[in-house]
Amino acid sequence: MNVSLIGMPGAGKSTVGVLLAKRLGYDFLDTDLLIQRQEGALLQTVLDRLGAERFLDTEAEVIARLDCRNTVIAPGGSAVLRELGAGSLKRLGPVILLDLPCRALERRLGNLATRGVTLEPGQTLEDLYEYRRPYYQKYADFTVNADQPTTEHTVEQVLAVLGKL
Repeated sequence: MNVSLIGMPGAGKSTVGVLLAKRLGYDFLDTDLLIQRQEGALLQTVLDRLGAERFLDTEAEVIARLDCRNTVIAPGGSAVLRELGAGSLKRLGPVILLDLPCRALERRLGNLATRGVTLEPGQTLEDLYEYRRPYYQKYADFTVNADQPTTEHTVEQVLAVLGKL
């Protein structure tokens, strides 16, 4: 079984994912790193070079090629915006939404211009949050509140959800 963690940038997908993988004895895979390796550049550079639409297509194609077992997968926050990518995650195993209020995301995130976030010109983090939220809810098998005092609390909640499978 694989486990995919979806959610907004800053929700803790990679941080929670690494700790979750350790607790489960699984591998950990960050799909943003696969994109960087494939494209030979940092994620923000890839996004700038390709533009948002081509980036989303590339991200979905990378996810669709995943062939792994016993892996915690942390895709980019935009992975759910293409059926190819989101459907591939669902076929790989349960998908867990790490949910966080927009205000908490704003506190966690630094400069969005360097994070590889697919913002359209003039789009705010809140706009992006409202746009993506229905996609996250559509593809999530479970939702975990990631606005916890510590990352370990979030990991415990994910483990509890997985225990219900």
